[in-house]
Amino acid sequence: MTTTDQGSDVPGQGAPGRPTPLYRNPTAPVDARVSDLLSRMTLREKAGQLNQRMYGWDAYRRTPGGGFELTDALYAETERFAGLGALYGLLRADAWSGVDHTTGSTAADGAALAGLVQRHVVERSRLGIPALFVEEVPHGHMALDGTVLPVNLAVGATWNPELYERAAAHAAAELRARGCHVALVSALDIARDPRWGRTEECFGEDPYLAARLTEALVRGMQGESPGPFPQDKAPVVLKHFAGQGATVGGRNSAESELGLRELHEIHLPAARAGVRAGAAAVMAAYNEVDGMPCSGNRALLHDLLRERWGFQGLVMADGLAVDRLARTTGDKVSAGALALRAGIDLSLWDEGFTHLEEAVERGLVTEADLDTAVARVLRLKFRLGLFERPYSTGPLPAPAAGRELSTALAREAVTLLHNNGGVLPVRARRIAVVGPHAATVAHQLGDYTAPQRPGTGSSVLAALRRLAPPGTDVHHARGCALTGDDLAGIPEAIALAADCDLAVLVLGGSSARTAESEFDANGAARGTRSDMTCGEGTDLAGLRLGRAQHALLDAVTATGTPTAVVLIQGRPHAVPEAEHAAALLTAWYPGPWGGEAIAEVLLGMTDPTGRLPVSVPRSAAQLPVHYNHKDTEYGSYVDDSAEPLYSFGHGLSYTTFAYGPPRLAGHTVEVDVTNTGKRHGRTVVQLYIRPLRTPVWPRTLELRTFQGVDLAPGECRTVAIHLGADQLALVGADVGTAVLPETVEIRVAGSAREALGATPVVLGQNFTAPDETPL
Repeated sequence: MTTTDQGSDVPGQGAPGRPTPLYRNPTAPVDARVSDLLSRMTLREKAGQLNQRMYGWDAYRRTPGGGFELTDALYAETERFAGLGALYGLLRADAWSGVDHTTGSTAADGAALAGLVQRHVVERSRLGIPALFVEEVPHGHMALDGTVLPVNLAVGATWNPELYERAAAHAAAELRARGCHVALVSALDIARDPRWGRTEECFGEDPYLAARLTEALVRGMQGESPGPFPQDKAPVVLKHFAGQGATVGGRNSAESELGLRELHEIHLPAARAGVRAGAAAVMAAYNEVDGMPCSGNRALLHDLLRERWGFQGLVMADGLAVDRLARTTGDKVSAGALALRAGIDLSLWDEGFTHLEEAVERGLVTEADLDTAVARVLRLKFRLGLFERPYSTGPLPAPAAGRELSTALAREAVTLLHNNGGVLPVRARRIAVVGPHAATVAHQLGDYTAPQRPGTGSSVLAALRRLAPPGTDVHHARGCALTGDDLAGIPEAIALAADCDLAVLVLGGSSARTAESEFDANGAARGTRSDMTCGEGTDLAGLRLGRAQHALLDAVTATGTPTAVVLIQGRPHAVPEAEHAAALLTAWYPGPWGGEAIAEVLLGMTDPTGRLPVSVPRSAAQLPVHYNHKDTEYGSYVDDSAEPLYSFGHGLSYTTFAYGPPRLAGHTVEVDVTNTGKRHGRTVVQLYIRPLRTPVWPRTLELRTFQGVDLAPGECRTVAIHLGADQLALVGADVGTAVLPETVEIRVAGSAREALGATPVVLGQNFTAPDETPL
């Protein structure tokens, strides 16, 4: 497309006496507006729309009067690109950005800051093109006063897409109310190696569970309309495409040794579900797929994503990923050209995309290549209504509503792994609350979390003291730190536990960053303080807790006092010694109000309903231990079991459930589920397939649908689960089409391990085969 009309001196307006440009007509079709605007843009302006070079927190500073002023850095950036395509992290606050409550914008003035920056961008743009403000929303908006939700691994443990959809909608409304537009959300990574520090950002190890939660995320944040975004909805960038959860050794952004079948069966279903749900954008991952980093992988970003799946949205690079391509191209100019040709539309902090004008002049890319990418950026801006309402915001949701949703997710994520002798719910009158996690909120939050105001949230100790029945004495001893070898506090903890009727031992890990942490240029932790054991850049060779924590666990359980162990963690740690405790729960990183949710479960105020989204290993030496491995003679070790300590889908209640054998009724599988205990409870009915005769080698089990069921004591309910081609289809031999197995077992149970021993119903090819559509 040629670059013609230079326009007038008034941003986006024609000269006196000339008609308003078509792209300024809100009633015109979006594609017509995009084409009109593109025809008026210079090559420099086009390149500017594809750049997201600047850290947003460098665009402003606080003034002594409490307002904001723009920086020379922002002026230079908008001058360089004759405007600004996108700005990352304007409201981001954390140790890496250095933004806190003294320097950053809060809920009260975030929209004013966004408006100030946007006015400057529009005024500096000859055509009045607004910028996209792109923000991290991994588990709530990563901004001061943003609602912090439990991390994705905890969301996965809820097995409740409907609840997550409501929480995602709240996060989107907060983002838009503060003047920002686009949400970066991890959703596509599948947790195949828990040594990876970003395991907390995964919904779990299973592609079906991740796909259902990704759909819920897109529906909640964006709504279900393919047209303009309402003022309380935000386009989602789904991270990371693809295969980043399978890096070698669990090392961050290392290579992924994935065959095409493993990629299609395990790592692409969540992305496909997100695309089908209407996701506005995806982010290319750091890792390579089949020898080519995702940001330069045309087979992945164009041939698969766009041609086969029909994706029409935006593709963003991960931070500095484009510049990494210079390792094979020789320089950053050609690296940017490679990424653009591969399908990247918007860079992040890279130098490579700043040289796209030069790349056109050198013949490395064509102006038409730029036009294609720019059109996608502009189309998203038009869908957001930024040309008509560049400074407007929606209403700020009530903070109480955010707290309620965060607590509800935390409550449903708490997973009871064992409960020997029914020690829980708590009946004791003297309770010792012990452990490095017992009295802290900071380590409940997870990575990518903004600083919290003092008093936000509740620790396990504080919640137990507040919620325990009258006459209950709750005592505390820290015992030890999260990491290190200091055992000096353990004797006090032993004495306290021995003097009480029950010990609640709160152990785990932490992704909390501080100003003392060191960071790479992309924000990953590099040098961490001693108690950061998880998060981006914090990968582990082993899965043990700190030595002092294990010593504390052994010492407290040795007192003979019944002990309930609570693990607050961002990955499944290997703690087989916890089998000696009377009870074991995991809450993952449950967010600020996670202490309250945990206390409610311990005290029996609510039933534990969480189910494991990942298998829990006995040790790192076992890895991998995911349940859905290939159906071979999966031998054991001579020195240990090859089976996980707890299987995918496992989770106990304070009541018990019995599952009858499944039966077929047309295209429906029916199973009778009975609450055989004395309390109301919720179970998650999990349907797995076990292919028998197939054109490709099958997996032992594959989750294909699930349904939460609430039952009163003694109640029996027939649960009906529709079974269609989508629940039975496998990736075909050519990894490009869906096929049905000739014969398949249907197993219904409360976990993957239980499913292996459950009575199956066997299906022949009684269902209409799916169309031979691309996967």
